[in-house]
Amino acid sequence: MTRPEVPAERKSLVYQPSCGPVSGVDLPAELTLPGTVATAGDRGLFSAMHPLQCVLQVQRSLGWGPLASVSWLSLRMCRAHSSLSSTTCPSPERQEDGARKDFSSRLATGPTFQHFLKSASAPQEKLSSEVEDPPPYLMMDELLGRERKVYLETYGCQMNVNDTEIAWSILQKSGYLRTSNLQEADVILLVTCSIREKAEQTIWNRLHQLKALKTRRPRSRVPLRIGILGCMAERLKEEILNREKMVDVLAGPDAYRDLPRLLAVAESGQQAANVLLSLDETYADVMPVQTSPSATSAFVSIMRGCDNMCSYCIVPFTRGRERSRPVASILEEVKKLSEQVLQLIHERDNICKQIHLPAQSGSSRVLEAMRRGYSREAYVELVHHIKESIPGVSLSSDFIAGFCGETEEDHVQTVSLLREVQYNMGFLFAYSMRQKTRAYHRLKDDVPEEVKLRRLEELITVFREEATKANQMSVGCTQLVLVEGLSKRSATDLCGRNDGNLKVIFPDAEMEDVSNPGLRVRAQPGDYVLVKITSASSQTLRGHVLCRTTLKDSSANC
Repeated sequence: MTRPEVPAERKSLVYQPSCGPVSGVDLPAELTLPGTVATAGDRGLFSAMHPLQCVLQVQRSLGWGPLASVSWLSLRMCRAHSSLSSTTCPSPERQEDGARKDFSSRLATGPTFQHFLKSASAPQEKLSSEVEDPPPYLMMDELLGRERKVYLETYGCQMNVNDTEIAWSILQKSGYLRTSNLQEADVILLVTCSIREKAEQTIWNRLHQLKALKTRRPRSRVPLRIGILGCMAERLKEEILNREKMVDVLAGPDAYRDLPRLLAVAESGQQAANVLLSLDETYADVMPVQTSPSATSAFVSIMRGCDNMCSYCIVPFTRGRERSRPVASILEEVKKLSEQVLQLIHERDNICKQIHLPAQSGSSRVLEAMRRGYSREAYVELVHHIKESIPGVSLSSDFIAGFCGETEEDHVQTVSLLREVQYNMGFLFAYSMRQKTRAYHRLKDDVPEEVKLRRLEELITVFREEATKANQMSVGCTQLVLVEGLSKRSATDLCGRNDGNLKVIFPDAEMEDVSNPGLRVRAQPGDYVLVKITSASSQTLRGHVLCRTTLKDSSANC
């Protein structure tokens, strides 16, 4: 068979598995992953080898998980290679009906969540022999940090705090050192947020400040390298590299394992980037290293990504598809955390009575436009169910002011939801449209900026009024408080958190120790103390300390 001539514009190939360019079977345009730039070269040609073989080659080249890539690609490529008749397999309707019945029967007799907990075993640590060889253009020692000092700054949500801990864990194992002094850093990494325009502008401003630091770097020291990690790197990859030439490294949320290689490439003076999203990366085998060794609490991430595709939200495009960590790795992380900042788990009930329940709007019409998947009525019903199930629960929420098409009546309904629920904590923002989202393509950002800000101020005012009312219900009660340290506003006060994750301020004074009668002590970070609440605001509770205690002993007094 004569090999067809490949058009000149198609001869530049990026992905080249062993199947070379023959037979003219095109890689579909839809194959381009989120986080990659599609070019003519990115859509190489594949040989006339067996379709599944070729699929597996592509899967390995792109780092895809087996299910998504094989099932989808093999279908596309089998169609291209053969002319199967419609009698080869049952009709789609009969297949779907049979699959539904089979799934229902298996679901009824299948394992429960307790089964997974019982059968979960601790994740196996990767053996040193499993460490991948360096790419051919790097030597193994070039991947090592050589005790270069890394400075990490975190912006945005709690997931970014967790990402910072994951990134640092990976770099620490590669021989980098951590510094809290910006001036002595050899590498500066910003873990970024892209959820709103204001969050991105904060990073642009920070890069402008760091540019001066990089310019003044003495030539006697190794060159300063600056990296952008996380959601902003994923969303604005080309713009960052083109607009800020002083940025050396870009790493998306699923590329932190690649940081040692990216930094090694940057050492040669080139910009290095990896913003490919993954279908299965959860960093299950990476134990996050807490950035604050003296921390008395920790968040444990159990999943990454999101499939909900709310019309206003950029998260599915910056963090990829939803996937959960294996149960065993979650339990292992909790166990190790317990051994570091906490008492043994079996001693106590260590789950806070606090639930974050994002509402975003109190209007069912706006919720539908947002594609939230619930109405106001369904949300309120869930709130009542939670409050009945968990007496004394603390609720927090997110709200957006001025979403596309929001009317004054919609705004009034959001105000009324704030008054009805009486949240203890809230995160409220004016809407800023994000590129790539459904709202960007289908809706109009038609609420004037001044109206957005006015509505936001009204929501904040109402939230504070209702949160103050909710928190004042604690006045006169004795609460168990986990001590975090000195108050930021007073050197004579201590700060801690109660069972609802509310901040509690109390004087730094001597107190009785319940475990050692007659002994007078002062509370230290990580201690549990009983505090009688004397006043409350929308953000904090205040009181006087009664004694130092334990979780086990405190139940009789709270």
